[in-house]
Amino acid sequence: MRIIDIIHDANANLLRNKLRSFLTILAIFIGSFSIISTSAIQAGVNDFIDQQVDSYGGDGYLAVVAKDSMDALQGLRGSMGSNSGPIEYNPDKLQTGMSPITDEQIEKLKKVDGIDPDSIVKEQTLNIAYVTSKKTDKKYLIGAEALPPGNIRVELTTGNQLDLRADEYQILLERKYVDALGYTDEDVIGEKIKLVTVDEFTKKEKTFEAKVVGVIAPGVVSMGYSYTNNILADDIYNENMKRYPDEVKNMTYAIAASFDYKNHSASEIKDKLEEIGLSGMTIEDIIGTIKTFFDVILTVFKIFGFIALIAAAIGIINTLFMSVQERTREIGLDKALGMSSVRVFFSFSLEAIMLGFWGSVFGITVSIILGNICNAIFHAEGGFLESFPTFNLVAYTIQDIIAVTALIMVIAFLAGTLPARRAAHKNPIDALRYE
Repeated sequence: MRIIDIIHDANANLLRNKLRSFLTILAIFIGSFSIISTSAIQAGVNDFIDQQVDSYGGDGYLAVVAKDSMDALQGLRGSMGSNSGPIEYNPDKLQTGMSPITDEQIEKLKKVDGIDPDSIVKEQTLNIAYVTSKKTDKKYLIGAEALPPGNIRVELTTGNQLDLRADEYQILLERKYVDALGYTDEDVIGEKIKLVTVDEFTKKEKTFEAKVVGVIAPGVVSMGYSYTNNILADDIYNENMKRYPDEVKNMTYAIAASFDYKNHSASEIKDKLEEIGLSGMTIEDIIGTIKTFFDVILTVFKIFGFIALIAAAIGIINTLFMSVQERTREIGLDKALGMSSVRVFFSFSLEAIMLGFWGSVFGITVSIILGNICNAIFHAEGGFLESFPTFNLVAYTIQDIIAVTALIMVIAFLAGTLPARRAAHKNPIDALRYE
């Protein structure tokens, strides 16, 4: 008999008692629905976080500060709920307790094995008074900085990436400014907006007209910042600092760089930085905690899904035991006509597998339908993901679908082993006498 005929017979046998089979499949449905849904949410969250990591330099991005500056930052971050005392004032440091990075340390940093010396950029805080455009009289505060070094591809809703070699001023505009400046995502591309600085001493304004080349998709890493190309960042920074003495202009408190993450681990690079009095922080250090938090929460939900599958497995055992009991004479007749014990075992095992298959198929199908509906609702106007167009709360992958289906079919097979074994070992003579 062909395998297709055996599968057909297994499904036909399940339909002998439709209610019992339906209830068993329903229990499997609940477990499969829970597991695939939590897997999809986890995939959606991780995919969004991976987008943010890639858009900020990927695995090779490294933020570098003086060693005691990192201690100060960690002290400030952990001050709530911490028993550590306040940071002592030091006139040689910023009010946050950060120390400048010396030129000697920068030279040593360039020689660190694994650091790309050409990627080292002094982070410049751009002091922009406001942004406006020809389509509005309103003026808005804006945060902007030069695009960090590394293999960066900022997630955009429309437009193109910055051309770092361009001689013209370019900017990737944060999404919330598009409507405020009188544009839509489509017509803002190629338009010039006005970035205005104000001299701290003379109060005179200077305007920099920057061409909008792209609109940044909201994310968890950009934190509302717009990105400029290097020539615009340098000119704004020089305008900000033109009245300051050289020793202040040359002070550097933070550096962005890239490291060879394929051949050097982050911990290895950090240890080398410690030797020259510096500390490094990767993008994983910045948002890794968020990812871990979601992973822990979703793992708990998966556990509940597995508990549901265990209950379903008990239902499979009960269903097949009752089926064996009801079909005792039929089993005896089949064996009397020459059907082997292996064939009987395989027949009942296949029924268990089909219970798992249909339960998983229905659970996954319903989950995908509801998941896509939820994505559409959440991204609609007023939805809580309206501001994050690239964040799909649920993301189904073929790998997860195959893995969940295979797992449930294996559990179903194991659950059906005991009743199938009992059916296979029935004595045909005793089975034919069964009333």
